[in-house]
Amino acid sequence: MDILHSVAKVRARVAQWRRDGRTVGLVPTMGNLHDGHLSLVQAARQECDAVVVSVFVNPTQFGPGEDFDAYPRTLDADAARLRDANVEVLFAPSVEEMYPLGANRSWVEVDDLGDYLCGADRPGHFRGVTTVVSKLFHIVQPDVAVFGEKDFQQLAILRRMTEELLFPIRIVGAPTAREADGLAMSSRNGYLTEQERALAPRLQHHLRQARQALEDGERDFRALEARTAEALGKDGFGVDYVTVANARTLVPAAPGDRELVIAAAARLGKPRLIDNLTLTLPAS
Repeated sequence: MDILHSVAKVRARVAQWRRDGRTVGLVPTMGNLHDGHLSLVQAARQECDAVVVSVFVNPTQFGPGEDFDAYPRTLDADAARLRDANVEVLFAPSVEEMYPLGANRSWVEVDDLGDYLCGADRPGHFRGVTTVVSKLFHIVQPDVAVFGEKDFQQLAILRRMTEELLFPIRIVGAPTAREADGLAMSSRNGYLTEQERALAPRLQHHLRQARQALEDGERDFRALEARTAEALGKDGFGVDYVTVANARTLVPAAPGDRELVIAAAARLGKPRLIDNLTLTLPAS
């Protein structure tokens, strides 16, 4: 595996693969890799001949007071894990390489889909995500890009961006990787204390209960959201949101919606945890 730090070197490597007739997969990450990230790498490996994994802590998707400076940078350990996973290229650019003119003035933004769920609490976050992913798409020009379904809203936004901007890239959503007790894998799980880590799986537990209620016939979505948020609060979570949403538009679900996502974000000590479950209601 080669570790490349410049746009020019990545483009040259991909150009050589193209001349050799190889297909290319991209897995964008912010590093501090765990088994969930490696499941994305495995998905890309199944789809393509060569895989590029980017490790870049993107400043434009962090808001004021968020953990940009504290976000773990573990490039040596990440490289070792990716080497074991037979990744061809680790692209680890500097901020200056990705934003060569300094303060950014050119943005890629998807309207509407970013107005709900995490977008409502983190203004500007998804604009930063779509901008940096667009840059990575232009640099690597992959055939396939893989993202995790844990970040359901991000995946929906990136699918929409890719389609509307005519990127010739197939977006693959990989299933959420979970710990044995059901907690969605996340780099921020490392912030949890021992006591908080024992409580963290309750987020998934309450989402499963909400899904079961819907499968059993519950159709008062707002009441279900309130009950779930109350239950999380009793377990010690600081709830940002619990939403039953239309899985396509991410708008809070209305009567007649069948394709649903139950999504939640809640703080437990230092980290903000997110998770979601999807379901299809039967036709009435």
